[in-house]
Amino acid sequence: MARLELRNVKKKYGEVEAIHGIDLDIASGEFCVFVGPSGCGKSTLLRMIAGLEDITAGEIAIEDGVVNHIPAAKRGLAMVFQSYALYPHMSVRSNLSFGLENINMAKDEINRRVTEAARMLQIDDYLDRRPGQLSGGQRQRVAIGRAVVREPRVFLFDEPLSNLDAELRVATRGEISALHKRLGNTMVYVTHDQVEAMTMADKIAVLRAGRLEQFGRPLDLYNNPGNRFVAGFIGSPKMNFIKGAIVDHDGGIGFKADDAPVVPLAAGRFDKGATPGTEVELGIRPNHMRLADDGMPFDVASVEQLGGETYAYGKIPGSDQATLHMQGQVPISAGEKLRFEVEPAEAHLFRLSDGLSLRASE
Repeated sequence: MARLELRNVKKKYGEVEAIHGIDLDIASGEFCVFVGPSGCGKSTLLRMIAGLEDITAGEIAIEDGVVNHIPAAKRGLAMVFQSYALYPHMSVRSNLSFGLENINMAKDEINRRVTEAARMLQIDDYLDRRPGQLSGGQRQRVAIGRAVVREPRVFLFDEPLSNLDAELRVATRGEISALHKRLGNTMVYVTHDQVEAMTMADKIAVLRAGRLEQFGRPLDLYNNPGNRFVAGFIGSPKMNFIKGAIVDHDGGIGFKADDAPVVPLAAGRFDKGATPGTEVELGIRPNHMRLADDGMPFDVASVEQLGGETYAYGKIPGSDQATLHMQGQVPISAGEKLRFEVEPAEAHLFRLSDGLSLRASE
């Protein structure tokens, strides 16, 4: 296990700055997920930690030692790639042991590590097979096993589940989480899938365009996003955003969009920037909206009936696209006009000028 620190880390390709001064402190034994859209810099940041990309500025420290100029092979890290990167002509056993043989480790120790890793990852029955005789999930477990046998200080995963089908992704992410609990090593995991991030991480780093938008525990990011981008990226289905303004309402404040009724806002939930007249976007998650006779209008465009829950998609004042989530089998259809209320305590406000949250810190 090892603590991992990034101190004002930057990366430039010529005149183009890809990573803009990122600071992160990943505790020893923590499972940290880098998440963000394609091109946000998460894989570049991981490769810089691994030593596969040079750092333009800043420092990367593992435990108390800066590793900027230490070669990748000597950083005490192990990386699992998206493409498995197995040797097709070698058996599973040889794929697991090859790296250890190259550093002249004793045969008994190699056999012990390979046997333990294979048993842990449930690939001990496949040790004499070649990668071409395995399924995608089994190949990925071999790739993970090759990292495990090195007994690294930090594990690095670069979108390791991207090549698996949906069912296998769910199973394999459970296996990786179980592996983390069993080994207790520090792990850094890159994905564009926020569901993976929410279900696996101790901490999530949300990246956009080479910048760190927010860093924290999954439910902290879900419940208290720092800006509109994080609010829209974390959570499935995504948060609804409605443009409007803050208004006076019954001695407190409310939210008004176009000609829709005023949405009351919970007292004390917002900071001093939430003053009447401020142009904002109201953020509300689909499961925090409920049908009501005198609420905001919702024009239904399409409906998904999933048996245990119902999703309605359509348009509401101040927003061209919105999602309404209801438990159970709700008898509605496309073309209907519904009305809904917002749970005041669950409402978020984001300043229209810069997207920052106006919700008071908790």
